[in-house]
Amino acid sequence: MNAIELLKQDHQLVKTLLDELSETTSRALKKRSELVRRIELELVQHTAIEEKIFYPALKQAGDKQDEKMYFEAKEEHRAVESLVLPDLKKTRPDGVEFAGRAKVLKELLEHHIREEEEEMFPRAETLLDHPTLDRLAVAMQQMKKDIKAQWEKRAA
Repeated sequence: MNAIELLKQDHQLVKTLLDELSETTSRALKKRSELVRRIELELVQHTAIEEKIFYPALKQAGDKQDEKMYFEAKEEHRAVESLVLPDLKKTRPDGVEFAGRAKVLKELLEHHIREEEEEMFPRAETLLDHPTLDRLAVAMQQMKKDIKAQWEKRAA
């Protein structure tokens, strides 16, 4: 699996989790809480591998337009991680605001995923050769494992 395939796999998982979350009702307190925790872990891992490994490789290989894409994607991550997700986590799962905040999170992430998959990834495929994409994937998989291990230690 190369770096782009790994990122697309992550995207699919997050979209599935967001769909599950949007289908819950205010009575599904435990399920909503579990899904938010799972989405948060997936986003923490995914954001880290993109910002520390994938984006810098693309930015280095690219031009001014790629640099602009890089900063826009990082800003979208920041909006989700610093604003929307913390608000959702603080919202009571049975509260009326929960569904609205979950919907905003879903829409932001779907927009971000669409931009990456339609613009950034095709560009990366032209700028980065197969061995590079394979090497990036190995580093990304290791970073994800490390983050998950740290996450589980904190939760224990």
